[in-house]
Amino acid sequence: MMRRLGLLSLLFLAACASAPTGPGYRDTGQPLSVTTRSDHARLSGDWVLRATTPPTPEMAGLIAVGYNPGETDRFTFTRRVCDADGACETRRVTRTATVLGPNRWRLSGPSGALELWVVWVDEGYRTAAIGTPDGSFGWVLDRAPSGGADRITAAREILEFNGYAERALGPRQEGDDT
Repeated sequence: MMRRLGLLSLLFLAACASAPTGPGYRDTGQPLSVTTRSDHARLSGDWVLRATTPPTPEMAGLIAVGYNPGETDRFTFTRRVCDADGACETRRVTRTATVLGPNRWRLSGPSGALELWVVWVDEGYRTAAIGTPDGSFGWVLDRAPSGGADRITAAREILEFNGYAERALGPRQEGDDT
């Protein structure tokens, strides 16, 4: 009887336990992988944001990301910002990055340090899945604003495999038609 009660107690505790999560989008108990494809020249350039987790205030209105490798790696974030009257403008901010390893960088900024990891990129360097170890956000980036549905789906599935909540990635929020 005591043995059964102990077993039931363990099962109850296991059922109540939840996996550790980051700020809502990724199970941080699941390891985050990094792609083994590492060609900085092919990764460089402009990328269109095709899917994203809900943005942080710093990343609200994000529509594109540019990567410029060099002596100092740099990332450029392009945002579409609209005021209360509906007037919109495009703003860009460039942040330098510290290389943490292949396909991993740490950027500093107004909201603190931010790590970007290239979780997956297709063979043609047309679509990429970007994540953060803390799960604060995830992105699907593509070279084009439309098309490539199979690659976009693959990028989403790779992020889910790496612990991102199913359907955590929605379409880009602001300016999706730009």
